[in-house]
Amino acid sequence: GAAEVSVRSPIACWFSAMLYCFGGSVLSSLMLAEPPIAFLAKGTNILLASSVWYLVFYCPQDTFYRCFAFLPLRLLVAGMKEVTRTWKITAGIAHADSHFKDAWLVMVAVGWARGAGGGLISNFEQLVRGVWKPETNELLKMSYPVKVTLIGAVLFTLQHSQYLPIARHNLMFLYTVFLVVSKVTMMLTRSATSPFAPIEAALGHMFFGLQKTPSKVKGEGATSSNGSSVCDRSSEQHRDGVKKRQAKKTE
Repeated sequence: GAAEVSVRSPIACWFSAMLYCFGGSVLSSLMLAEPPIAFLAKGTNILLASSVWYLVFYCPQDTFYRCFAFLPLRLLVAGMKEVTRTWKITAGIAHADSHFKDAWLVMVAVGWARGAGGGLISNFEQLVRGVWKPETNELLKMSYPVKVTLIGAVLFTLQHSQYLPIARHNLMFLYTVFLVVSKVTMMLTRSATSPFAPIEAALGHMFFGLQKTPSKVKGEGATSSNGSSVCDRSSEQHRDGVKKRQAKKTE
């Protein structure tokens, strides 16, 4: 169908890859009423991203992908990506402050979009490839990179507004170390659980009354070994007893 054609189209694949790589620039430009295609003016970055895209998808025998599937190299690339995330957040906040002086929400939003644009724009990127997965909306269920980028945007906005008593380079160092260590740990342990999960559960219960799914109530949800509940068994026994009494009366 049309979806398969769009998925297999090299042009659609390339454009979706560019959206994922430069999604932060696109989103931040839209927020600040700037041309969303401004990232195309950076020919060197486009050429580098296009080269990586071509080697990943069209290199013979998947040689390029297999090289980067080597764990130490993957850890190195993941660490470098987290370092660039910090720079993107700070650059987005400074850019937003130049347009809207001391506008906290604008700085947080633009810094968040600049640092996690690839995740926030993922639904539009999927549409370009002919795929629609609304359940993957990052605003409905945030992934760890989007969450940690939002926290970083808030922290750097407070520091930029001089409400956080810490030097900018010290905050960048501490935040980057946290990003790299947490990312490497999650990759080594192959864990998809966010480090913020316990804090999120506690805050959700405290402020919004969110609770875990209640356990099965005794007498109502307790099930037998064959999968039938206690209530179901009691009702079946009652019906069997009624049938037997009716049979005796007819006899």
